[in-house]
Amino acid sequence: MKTPSLVIVSAVRTPFSRAGTDLAHLDAVELGRHAVSSLLTRTGIDPMLVDETIFGCVGQPADAMNIARVVALRAGLPESKPAMTVHRNCASGLEAITLAHAKMCAGQGEVFVVGGTESMSNMPFYFSRPAVEKFTAMSRARDFKGRAKAALHFRPADFAPVIGIKLGLTDPVSSLNMGQTAEVLAREFGITRDMQDAFAMRSHLRATQANHLLNQEIAPVLGKHIITTDNGIRADSSLEKLAKLKPLFDTVTGSVTAGNSSQITDGAVALLVATEEAAAAHNWKPLGRLVSYSATGCDPARMGLGPVRALDAALHRSGWKLNDADVFEINEAFAAQVLAVMKCLADPASARRAGLEGPLGEVDPAKINACGGAIALGHPVGATGARLVLTALNQLHATDSRRAVVSLCVGGGQGMAACLEAL
Repeated sequence: MKTPSLVIVSAVRTPFSRAGTDLAHLDAVELGRHAVSSLLTRTGIDPMLVDETIFGCVGQPADAMNIARVVALRAGLPESKPAMTVHRNCASGLEAITLAHAKMCAGQGEVFVVGGTESMSNMPFYFSRPAVEKFTAMSRARDFKGRAKAALHFRPADFAPVIGIKLGLTDPVSSLNMGQTAEVLAREFGITRDMQDAFAMRSHLRATQANHLLNQEIAPVLGKHIITTDNGIRADSSLEKLAKLKPLFDTVTGSVTAGNSSQITDGAVALLVATEEAAAAHNWKPLGRLVSYSATGCDPARMGLGPVRALDAALHRSGWKLNDADVFEINEAFAAQVLAVMKCLADPASARRAGLEGPLGEVDPAKINACGGAIALGHPVGATGARLVLTALNQLHATDSRRAVVSLCVGGGQGMAACLEAL
């Protein structure tokens, strides 16, 4: 029996907005709903044709567990059609696509809505465990006197919040936050502050130059005004401005700053994917095909190297060489991280340190993130993996090219990569 091929029929996303700005009034459900509704409108597909919805989300809201199901129902997909949420940290949006392919291969569906959503503006604050115990004791008191007595146990420190996003961006195995893992790579691979700032500036300037192409991906969102573009791109980015920023994660000897790191962002992405046979039966003209994919593990303290082994595995499964690809999308979690990955792909000693037997090759820098990346566009963690696929396919069609590779590092010490082909 022939293994089904997954094709990407259509894709759309919301604007990506810095946390606390244009999209902060929308939760992750509403962002996802907007992306899926826009996808259904653009394609004109009969919702009954969708076998399942699969969405990535990292910070699932407590009031919308299995957020994919809530998104699907609010977007108008039939209640008879199931939905599930996936979580592979930064690669969740890509995992949603590959999981759809796995279900196709298992005979569990032919047409899927996939993607990811994240409202980093609305990630919660928590109380400490001692504070929770005091609140619990007060709630169990049977009368006013008991509640007043329990309240006397509170101290000012009990009302200091535990920041959810800070917890989520700290690895419990290595005890390093994601920025600190980037500092590890900067030191290990000799990635200087100047190199990181130059890469960050390039991301903003490339995104500025590609704004017309990026805007084609976007379904405008109505807020206080109509939001039509990503708001993290800085057209006036310069080395001088970036040099003024202080190190954020190692204030004494560090080089990773807010300026050469990905932005904390709100946004959602939705894609319509199907088997090749289903697309042909419905006369859909796909954007591209998923050729291969892989997820691999690495040291959590060096999680930024995750793409190296994932790329090696995905390329091996596709039968491609590294430079067979015309477009490379490597998520810009940190400038230091992308630069370290590029070094490990090209340099024999660095490749071995990243777990390869030898280098895969040197990538033409002009091919890497030609439309900018997460340093300029932002990184809504549950959605970014799907955004890379959308942006890569759009670039292939805009440049009349054929092959693309996308990859991400993943908090917790993983990497994920996929090979795509334009149709």
